[in-house]
Amino acid sequence: MSNTGLMKVTTPTDREILVTRVFDAPRTLVFDAHTKPELVKRWLTGPPGWTMPVCEIDLSVGGRYRYVWRGPNGEEMGMGGIHREIVQPERIVATQLFDQDWTGGETVGTLVLTEQGGKTTLTNTILYSSREARDGALKTPMEQGMAAGYNSLDGLLVSLSA
Repeated sequence: MSNTGLMKVTTPTDREILVTRVFDAPRTLVFDAHTKPELVKRWLTGPPGWTMPVCEIDLSVGGRYRYVWRGPNGEEMGMGGIHREIVQPERIVATQLFDQDWTGGETVGTLVLTEQGGKTTLTNTILYSSREARDGALKTPMEQGMAAGYNSLDGLLVSLSA
């Protein structure tokens, strides 16, 4: 599919998007950056000028999470879901549903972290309700947004490792 800098995006099936990115950090740190609200708020902020006033994470199977981003003009975008599986520090499976539901219904995200030689490979598989929903997501700026977010995460990981 494409390679946005260090991030690779593919479509392994007709309903999935697979995002892969390598970080120069141990997977426990990458896992924490995805699961601790005080760290998530430092990298998953959205486009320039946006903030994340709501970041709630109940990191338990059946636990809910909720994110709300606010733009410079007061516009908001929110999403949330339920954790289906958690294997610390290597795997999180959770449902995902945006308030404005531009993804054609609930998706299921599977985040897998593997470490080798002090580097962590992140694979994020997003399963959509249909091929049309997946293709619709691919037509949005999702890929650029994820690349920017992962670049911010990379900067956070460098600062936390120092």
